[in-house]
Amino acid sequence: MSHLSQRPPVGEVGKPIVHESAALHVTGQALYTDDLVMRTKDVLHAWPVQAPYAKARITRMDVEPASNVPGVVRVLTSADVPGVNDAGVKHDEPLFPDRVCFYGHALCWVLGETLEAARLGANAVEVEYEPLPALINVKEAIAAHEFQGAQPTVERGDLAGGLDAATHVFSGEFEFAGQEHFYLETHCALAHVDEAGQVFVQSSTQHPSETQEIVAHVLGLRSHQVTVQCLRMGGAFGGKEMQPHGLAAIAALGSVLTGRPVRLRLNRTQDLTMSGTRHGFHARWRVGFDDEGHFTALEATLTADGGWSLDLSEPVLARALCHIDNTYWIPHIRVNGRIARTNKTSQTAFRGFGGPQGMIVIEDILGRCAPLLGIDPAELRRRNFYRRKGEAQTTPYGQPVRHPERIWAVWEQVHESAEIERRREEIAAFNAANEHIKRALAITAVKFGISFNLTAFNQAGALVHVYKDGSVLINHGGTEMGQGLHTKMLQVAATTLGVPLDKVRLAPTRTDKVPNTSATAASSGADLNGGAVKNACEQIRGRLEQVAAGGLGVAAADVSFVDGEAVGLGRSGPRLRWEEVVHTAYFQRVPLFAAGYYRTEGLHWDSAVMHGSPFKYFAYGAAASEVEVDGFTGAYTVRRVDIVHDVGDSLSPLIDVGQIEGGFVQGAGWLTLEDLRWEEGDGPFRGRLATQAASTYKLPSFSEMPADFRVTLLERAHEEGAVYGSKAVGEPPLMLAFSVREALREAAAAFGPAGTSVDLGSPATPEAVWWALAEARRGHDEGHLVEGYPGAQPDQPDPDAPVRRPESETARLGSPLLTDV
Repeated sequence: MSHLSQRPPVGEVGKPIVHESAALHVTGQALYTDDLVMRTKDVLHAWPVQAPYAKARITRMDVEPASNVPGVVRVLTSADVPGVNDAGVKHDEPLFPDRVCFYGHALCWVLGETLEAARLGANAVEVEYEPLPALINVKEAIAAHEFQGAQPTVERGDLAGGLDAATHVFSGEFEFAGQEHFYLETHCALAHVDEAGQVFVQSSTQHPSETQEIVAHVLGLRSHQVTVQCLRMGGAFGGKEMQPHGLAAIAALGSVLTGRPVRLRLNRTQDLTMSGTRHGFHARWRVGFDDEGHFTALEATLTADGGWSLDLSEPVLARALCHIDNTYWIPHIRVNGRIARTNKTSQTAFRGFGGPQGMIVIEDILGRCAPLLGIDPAELRRRNFYRRKGEAQTTPYGQPVRHPERIWAVWEQVHESAEIERRREEIAAFNAANEHIKRALAITAVKFGISFNLTAFNQAGALVHVYKDGSVLINHGGTEMGQGLHTKMLQVAATTLGVPLDKVRLAPTRTDKVPNTSATAASSGADLNGGAVKNACEQIRGRLEQVAAGGLGVAAADVSFVDGEAVGLGRSGPRLRWEEVVHTAYFQRVPLFAAGYYRTEGLHWDSAVMHGSPFKYFAYGAAASEVEVDGFTGAYTVRRVDIVHDVGDSLSPLIDVGQIEGGFVQGAGWLTLEDLRWEEGDGPFRGRLATQAASTYKLPSFSEMPADFRVTLLERAHEEGAVYGSKAVGEPPLMLAFSVREALREAAAAFGPAGTSVDLGSPATPEAVWWALAEARRGHDEGHLVEGYPGAQPDQPDPDAPVRRPESETARLGSPLLTDV
């Protein structure tokens, strides 16, 4: 067992403790960035001037009228930027643009004594535009050949040979929507400048170091002149990985120019119309199966809707391509990727970071093809899993799949604990007895790679202080957004030092304590920062072991710290209190602080050819979901969900179960409820987000929670080479929600004859479910499904060709033609 993963017999890790800020959250005492405004004197407030077009040239902008509004202090424009007028790491996101790229684009910012004064000042700014033709959806961008960034390809084997060997070849098209983060706390920053000209920014950001970097280059400063702190975030889900930077830069610029603190907080409508969402995708595919239902080959083109700039679209697309295989062995494969440029907000990271977008394609293929192959969907999935035993199989990008037996373990455990066979018999009887209500039970699995695709990001630092009274303060580079990272770091520190949890406190994340940190993202927060915290604590513990050895009369190698005491080998001799050892160490001039560092080993990745081993390990899980669908309305309920998930040897089981539950529900929201809509007509509001409030954008609530929700952690799942044998938990559970969508598909198909294959839009709203079940009832009489014959092969599909479908179906179905030829 590796030193990193070895867990002591006694310690704080593994205990089901509550979130370290839980009491503060529920009592309202937890401080967030905007709460600090009331504690800051003479704060100015910022308000944007937003464009009313999706694409336009700015022919004239006069900010002088804003100066006549009482309470307005200053209007910030590009002329005020002393450094680089850009808020993006790709240098394609002007902080103050000279052209409009999406509806609601912020052109300049007004600073006022009050928020109302700033708002009125923004309304007074005079702007004239020359509207230009805008591309609003991904299909329009594809037709216009409007792409941006790299166009990577993942491939393996002989695609043509694999398709030739297939006895069944299907082709199809699939478009699915993005998702709004809808964190409780909107984007917020509070900046001020001290007497030495040092810029201090409080920011709701997942990536303080990158926020620091962007603020510095906008202001024309060096990074050591800017400090960024993140107390905590009221949710983030990836939406605060890149997009807080420019907002923090606006606040900092305003503070530098006025000498006063500046607060910038987007209201909900501004947040929805100015910040990005999960990437929607368009996919065209062709897949081959043999007579046993095994994959022979897959060809696909995935087009991400990137919005107006690149942001994180390239790594999101790369992860989508790397996860299209999910848990399945596909011997011959070629998947092409590209990023469409549309006149919408720049789409960005969201929990799963492209993984869900890749996986949904293969799960949709299996769900649509299983009935045509005459194989139960769950059985078709099982037959294609990575091999349980024998020589390791590799992913399409060349990484060996370690522990494939865990795919089978979670799958079989869900089958057993959820009583799948018995319940399916009950469901069949229920469906036979009910013409207008149908039930279905579907099971899907997840394999998700853990680490940043960009190898350099897989590093972390920490700073740990032990004070003379024995108390411990830890700083690390990870940010807390409610996911429990700080709770886990407290447990790691206490366990490594061998002290009770109440002796350890955690300081807010800030760039002048731990530099050059990576974003808290990619589910790697606990892995990276836990390794760094453990390393720092081990340095201190090693020094204290030398001190304690003298007092105990034993060798330093025989000293252990357990529950706040130093003991010798066997723990039968004398003991020294932790505080005594620390006190003695201070007077012996032994350093009681340490900087820790961790880098993930064993990673290599060549992005030019999309090949290597970018992930430290894979997290596995399986979920079974039962739904009931009303045949009159398409409305549905989720009756029961059973999950078995692999988190390794859990650092904090209560936190992990909460993350699994929350991730699953958020995934179900993306797949079934959350429906982003933009105005796509040619009228004056073309490109405007129509779902810009909680009244028009439906989020999962208690009514969407399954009445029976069972979550189990996979046992005996220690992960070698990870901190205390644990595994990441933040993102993988989101994709377990595929089981809900597949259950809805099967329930809709149950309204038709046996063997019915239905297309199901995504999100699978009640409307989309109704169209699917109506299609099933018709039995495909309109020729929507074309059945072919074994052995024949279709021509190479043109990924840009329009879908051939009756006009009536084009208007109402989210998924297009599926053929077996």
